[in-house]
Amino acid sequence: MLADIPLDLPVRPVLPALVGALRERGAAVLVAPPGTGKTTTAPLAVADAVTGRVVIAQPRRVAARAAAHRMAALLGERVGDRIGYAVRGERRTGPRTRVEVVTTGLLVRRLHHDPELPGVDAVLLDECHERHLDADLALAFSVEARATLRPDLWLLAMSATPRTDRFAALLGTGGPAPVVRAEAALHPVERVWAPPPRPVTPPGAGRVDPALLDHVAATVRRTLRERDGDVLVFLPGAGEIAAVAGRLAGLREVVVLPLHGRLPGPAQDAALTPAAGRRVVLATAVAESSLTVPGVRVVVDAGLSRVPRTDLARGLGSLVTVPVSRAGATQRAGRAGREAPGAVYRCWSEATHARLAPQPEPEIATADLTGFALELAAWGTPDGAGLALPDPPPPAALTVARETLTTLGAVDHDGRITARGRAVAAAGTHPRLARALLDGAVRVGAERAAQVVAILGEDTLGGTGDDLPARWRRLRDGADPAATARWRTEVRRLRAALPTDGADERERLPDDLAAGLLAGLAYPERLARARRPGGSAYLMAGGTAAELAPGSGLAGAAWLAVAVADRSPGAPAARVRLAAPIDEATAREAGAALLDAAREVAWSGGDVVAREVVRLGAVELVDRPLTAPDPELVAAALLDGLRQEGPGLLRWTPDATGLRRRLAFCRQALGDGWPDVSDAALLARAGEWLGPELARARRRADLHRVDVAAALRRLLDWRQAARLDELAPERVAVPSGSRIRVDYADPAAPVLAVKLQETFGWRDVPRIADGRVPVLLHLLSPAGRPVAVTADLASFWRTGYPQVRAELRGRYPRHPWPEDPTTAEPTRRAAPRRR
Repeated sequence: MLADIPLDLPVRPVLPALVGALRERGAAVLVAPPGTGKTTTAPLAVADAVTGRVVIAQPRRVAARAAAHRMAALLGERVGDRIGYAVRGERRTGPRTRVEVVTTGLLVRRLHHDPELPGVDAVLLDECHERHLDADLALAFSVEARATLRPDLWLLAMSATPRTDRFAALLGTGGPAPVVRAEAALHPVERVWAPPPRPVTPPGAGRVDPALLDHVAATVRRTLRERDGDVLVFLPGAGEIAAVAGRLAGLREVVVLPLHGRLPGPAQDAALTPAAGRRVVLATAVAESSLTVPGVRVVVDAGLSRVPRTDLARGLGSLVTVPVSRAGATQRAGRAGREAPGAVYRCWSEATHARLAPQPEPEIATADLTGFALELAAWGTPDGAGLALPDPPPPAALTVARETLTTLGAVDHDGRITARGRAVAAAGTHPRLARALLDGAVRVGAERAAQVVAILGEDTLGGTGDDLPARWRRLRDGADPAATARWRTEVRRLRAALPTDGADERERLPDDLAAGLLAGLAYPERLARARRPGGSAYLMAGGTAAELAPGSGLAGAAWLAVAVADRSPGAPAARVRLAAPIDEATAREAGAALLDAAREVAWSGGDVVAREVVRLGAVELVDRPLTAPDPELVAAALLDGLRQEGPGLLRWTPDATGLRRRLAFCRQALGDGWPDVSDAALLARAGEWLGPELARARRRADLHRVDVAAALRRLLDWRQAARLDELAPERVAVPSGSRIRVDYADPAAPVLAVKLQETFGWRDVPRIADGRVPVLLHLLSPAGRPVAVTADLASFWRTGYPQVRAELRGRYPRHPWPEDPTTAEPTRRAAPRRR
């Protein structure tokens, strides 16, 4: 077959060495830069060396179709003869087909169906460096199938990047697989730095600054003036392609063509077929590699890529717009030098280029791994251990994926696939959508279920806007014939995957509810209720806030089944991109697994709240008072209230406060054997010392009636209780006969405030806590004002008292001021006034 191609492509000289390596080792890696012909000639060379079929896997459908058409054209044949292809929903092969181009996803399906791949002698994995999830799985499964079942199967990984050591190690047995390299024969490409004249907003989730799109369109017009040949423009997605196409309307003698994976086959072929006139091809990353867009001499690169991201905490997945990597920018620039010298106009500065990431992140590091985890389970390796994966799946993302599959019934608690899981996998779509298809078919009919799931699987079908039923109607009405044709192809495929004809449908739901039920079955955690009647703010069952776009026709719906939502970093709520209005009954049906009815007794709003509540995830459906709550639950709620608000919920009488201070003094003076009565300690042991009171209490007011002093004494053992008054007396007798209360506010220094005349006769301060702690005397004037503070009374009598006596005897002449207070008679009263 290779001999039938007259082209002398750069990869051709190394093909004999490549086939020799495959004959000797059974596996090899081919490194060939873009434009060298590896995708179109290597499969033909391998086909000449084997008798069976050669399967070449491409990561994208458009690349698979284009590669097959290119090889068939080089052989002067029609696709379906010796060269064929198979992508989802479309297959063109025949009995003479020797080389079949498939998507990596389809190769994974075939390996699941029969890992021996009967009739296939060689598997070629193209563009393996792009690291899509399906490509990683196709590599891992092929390596294991060859090692265990088909040692004669040739495996070839093909890459445009020289960083292939990892793939050589994974493919090889007994050492790395041989690496064969082809030198680039690209024509020189001039780099032109063309940043926007003014700063633009950085890209975000699904958003590109219109000012950047204006600049891209202006740069395209500039290249048409400055350069010859066709122009290939790289943009992140179909929306940006349409926007730039609109900005380029009116170009004379120039055809503007889109190129992306969601176009129908004929539209893709138009962009990949030479034409007489000048063309501007607006493409996504599908044109970075594998594809040759003939006639291109100029590349205009917007510098953006769209990659999947998953918010594990909120269960939201989205496509996020990010700057292209340096490796990706190099790949794109190479498109301009495939056929002749060219130029690349980069819509960013050279300084910005230096800050770009060197390589794109592999999809396994950022994407939703639910489908990936199901593939592993179906292969029999739920955790991927032992498989030739280029990178292991992140543990957190894999755990979330397995939890989702367990909820869907697709795997058991050990991660092994179930019979239902095999039916989910056989649907050939995301496991969530497969669940909606399987369970929804009985409810709304197989045909309608397939129609809605086909839209959910490709959420740009049916136009823009966030109204799912409206998109469904537009597709059925054929408003966009090309989109409708693509949709009906996918509907037929999904319909064929259903084991039932839908005859058990119980009733015919209206379109809105049918679409909402299916979206809710796929994404039950995104069932959302309006926060207020008529508003556009919602709370999803998963607990995430959501907002409709301004002007949305869905505003005012009491419930939504949200199919697509994304949340930008720092945004307070997720933005609803696609949803259907539903009623509560449909929400309950779709989210049945999230329904929870409970009797709740809790501390809320400053008191015990006892209620019966029904929830759909985070959304409360029913809330009614509970008339006879369980006393144990009430006690637990009161205890929780105490821990939240502190001991201040109790009524601290002077007796209770005094007792608490005396206990704190005992712990300070006598050690940890005495109870800790700090706030934290009392709250930690509240169930112990407040147990009987909590058992009788029903509400906050009951806590205020608790005898706290009596409750505190429960913290003491019998010995401590017997000695408390001795060790920390509430009052101390002074020489005058008075019993004065001790102030224990400072546990390190208890205070006795007493009038000076009542202490006459004392030579030393009294001591408490078995004589360990002297009280601190606050000596007062006859009017009760402090005149001295001392813990050393003998010293005070010698040095401090004479000065106090001199100052106060004239002010208080009716009170005794003896020269020797240690021998004087103590008194509480003044001398009688003389008449």
